Amino acid sequence: MARKVLQFAPFIGADEYGALRDCFEQNWITEGPKSAKFLEQLQALTGARYAVLAPNGTLAIYLGLRALGIGPGDEVVVPDFTFMGSATAVEMTGATPVFCDIDPQTLQAGVPHFAAALTPRTRAIMPVHVYGMTCEIGPLAAFARQHKLLVIEDAAQAIGVRYRGQHAGTFGDVGCFSFFADKTVTTGEGGLIVTDNERYYEALRLLRNQGRMDRGSFIHPAIGYNFRMTDLQAAIGLVQLSKLDEIVARKQALLALYHQRLESVRQVRFISVTPDSTYIPFRIAIYAERAVELMKFMETRGIQTRTFFYPLHRQPAFGYLREDPGRRGQFEDARFPGAIYAFDHGVCLPSFPSLPDEDLHYVCDAIRDFYAS
Repeated sequence: MARKVLQFAPFIGADEYGALRDCFEQNWITEGPKSAKFLEQLQALTGARYAVLAPNGTLAIYLGLRALGIGPGDEVVVPDFTFMGSATAVEMTGATPVFCDIDPQTLQAGVPHFAAALTPRTRAIMPVHVYGMTCEIGPLAAFARQHKLLVIEDAAQAIGVRYRGQHAGTFGDVGCFSFFADKTVTTGEGGLIVTDNERYYEALRLLRNQGRMDRGSFIHPAIGYNFRMTDLQAAIGLVQLSKLDEIVARKQALLALYHQRLESVRQVRFISVTPDSTYIPFRIAIYAERAVELMKFMETRGIQTRTFFYPLHRQPAFGYLREDPGRRGQFEDARFPGAIYAFDHGVCLPSFPSLPDEDLHYVCDAIRDFYAS
């Protein structure tokens, strides 16, 4: 049988299965006691004053934007290098995403990148903490205060990650996390919004629970929707949080092994980590010469790879913005050399916690074989 090395596999097992069984035995599968306990532990981890759960990371960002009052006529600056959901969440509110470039060494957008994308209609910026490290969020938060801009942090890939000792997602007005299957902590699907602002917290509570504070009431003071999680998801999340130290240690061990095994391959280099940020590798992200050919070669060896993010300014879905005569200049490739370079040269290697060491060695051997040939 041909060897197969997956790009990713969820780190779940008997403990998570047992937690689900407990939900059935307790006869509580909607949002309930396990969700409350999960939320409590997440607040303790992040240090946020307030927090609410969401169905997924994209909807967490949407809820965060809505709580901040973002809507039609507003612009939100979003890094060109991020998952599509960061920008589509802006579009869902009726606002317009405007893209900024990144530093290709760290894959993060900093103050100069956001500053270059500001317009008179800019209402907020969305720093994104990419690939398991933070951006330089301290200077960005100060920049936003100076320009009277709101800050919504996309920390979807940064649970457990800190900048100068403070948890990602807690520097801005709101911070948003994802618990999708490939995240450090997973609930299958799921999300979290944190804030230290009581007014935003009250808005989040209404928005996510049909415009009411408590279940069971049929009086709805505001317009809201159903953006809750379930105890089935939270049960998995509680087990995952109990394994967080183990998950982090294994991810960092995998990164160290990759560095060791690929140190002599001059055609490969690893992305840099933001100064003052901790690092929990979300992907093992490398730059490689002839990246596309390398990935095709590795597929012939049964190794799943993945490109870096496709630049948002090139996304077909945003063609309607490119066709707007007033915005065409915002979409010129010359404005996004960092994001374009990252996509053209980036390769994501298998990096999940249960990846056997022998599979990692097999991956590195394939990379060496490719460049040797």
